[in-house]
Amino acid sequence: MTVPGEALAEAARALAAAERDRAAIPPPTETWPGLDTADAYEIQLINTRRRIAAGETVRGHKVGLTSAAMQRMLGVDQPDYGVLFASMFTEDGGKVAAADLLAPKAEIEIAFVLRDELRGPGVTVDDVLAATDHLRAAIEIVDSRVADWRITLADTVADNASSAGVVISERRVPVGDVDLERVEGRLLKGGELVERGPGSAVLGNPAAAVAWLANTLGERGVSLEPGHVVLPGACTRAVDVVAGDVVTGDFDVLGPVSVTFG
Repeated sequence: MTVPGEALAEAARALAAAERDRAAIPPPTETWPGLDTADAYEIQLINTRRRIAAGETVRGHKVGLTSAAMQRMLGVDQPDYGVLFASMFTEDGGKVAAADLLAPKAEIEIAFVLRDELRGPGVTVDDVLAATDHLRAAIEIVDSRVADWRITLADTVADNASSAGVVISERRVPVGDVDLERVEGRLLKGGELVERGPGSAVLGNPAAAVAWLANTLGERGVSLEPGHVVLPGACTRAVDVVAGDVVTGDFDVLGPVSVTFG
């Protein structure tokens, strides 16, 4: 880490206030020059501990920056991750208040729901498949507490990987019923197809992203726990959403999932 602990705590408070007050802040990397990715994960951890102390429950994790295009855009060669809290989840077909967000986007993913613990190092794709109870279609709502999405890798990591919400379908599909590399996801807005992409867009196989997460968290002494939901990354680009939009994710085999922005 390159930034003093007092500055990291200050950055964590600023991001928490930006989310609470719905008032975006400048990029932390500009406000605290020298802030690197290790610092950013420490900021994320400070706010994770704060939320848990306030009574929130960790329900899983998300992996971001799993597409080659997004990695090129931010100049990185690996994904990042954030924490999913129970308060972030909305039921399939439910509503999310757009006014509670700053600059939301929606993307479609294949959610892994774990039956067994995964703890790195050494977790493989086969280990992930064996530990997965079932898969579900999912929509991730991403949002940036950083003004105008003007982010570097460290900025989005500090901002809990720009996470904001999760919608997962009720339909549960055994992992063996899905060809994770070839399954196609389609993102519709207002009933019109706007994006489509294969599972292979996510690190070649979404299960590889879950394995990366388990191994990366294992370095920090953290496990993926039974019952946790893991979002491995999107198979299409994220689309901007505003009040009134209805977003649907539709996957082969997994079926549809939808959310309305009210």
